[in-house]
Amino acid sequence: MISSMTGYGSASRQVSLGGGVVADLQVECRAVNSRFLDLGFRLPDECRGAEPTLREMATASLSRGKVEFRAAWRVNSGAAAKPNPHALGTLNRDRLDALFTLQEQAQAAFPTASQLSIAEVLRWPGLVSEPRGEEDGWIHATTEAARAALDALIQTRYSEGKSLVSVLTAITSKMREIVKAIEPKVPQYVAQYQEKLTERLSEALAAQEQGRISGGSGTELMERIRQEVVLYAVRIDVAEEFARLKTHLQAVDTALAGKGPVGKRLDFLMQELNREANTLSSKSVSEECTQAALELKLLIEQMREQVQNLE
Repeated sequence: MISSMTGYGSASRQVSLGGGVVADLQVECRAVNSRFLDLGFRLPDECRGAEPTLREMATASLSRGKVEFRAAWRVNSGAAAKPNPHALGTLNRDRLDALFTLQEQAQAAFPTASQLSIAEVLRWPGLVSEPRGEEDGWIHATTEAARAALDALIQTRYSEGKSLVSVLTAITSKMREIVKAIEPKVPQYVAQYQEKLTERLSEALAAQEQGRISGGSGTELMERIRQEVVLYAVRIDVAEEFARLKTHLQAVDTALAGKGPVGKRLDFLMQELNREANTLSSKSVSEECTQAALELKLLIEQMREQVQNLE
């Protein structure tokens, strides 16, 4: 199944911090376009141990895209449960007593100094010991949440990829219609161009007979005729371009109907299609053929923009 490179997924797990305290861990996985697989991690210290596993998971599942894992957690003691006095942490009694002694000494030296507020006390370094849980618990919860988030991201990428395939298939259908409409008319364009060329050569012969073109034994006239014929031969030979256009369009449809990463393959096919459209334009022998080549180039550019989103 073809997927895009953009997507998002999230999942949450709970981590026991001990003493009945539970943390809610949220992991997000985001992906945007990139030529290669580029992984990034924004994890809190508690979750850092899971990074190697997350990297292996992403590498095994994805081939292109800039992918970032983000994690955050907060303590959840349960709104309906009995309040847990240890949910936010425990006080270090020794440090609290030491801080109280320091405050008494400071107020003895500065009687007008105000006492510390509760907020200032709680912010004192090392005074509050927050529940942290075991490292294995954090790694397990982070890995499980990340796996679920990655699965969700992959599903969104598949869904978006399916939509992109529909868009690209519609464009290739339009291109086939243009080729189908123009290719049968090419002999008519060639005949018209040949008629114009014959008229110019006839005028040149008449001018030579009337002495308006110099160059003994018709040398200059023959050179002019040779140049016209060479130019004519180059300009009218578009059968090969049409054949390659149809071949490349078939290759695009085959890639879109397949499975797995196709972005790089389609990038190459867009270059080939554009090359044939440019050549068709340069060899055009009619205004209608030139317009068709321009429409093909516009459609190819639309496809190129969409292809940049495919994995």
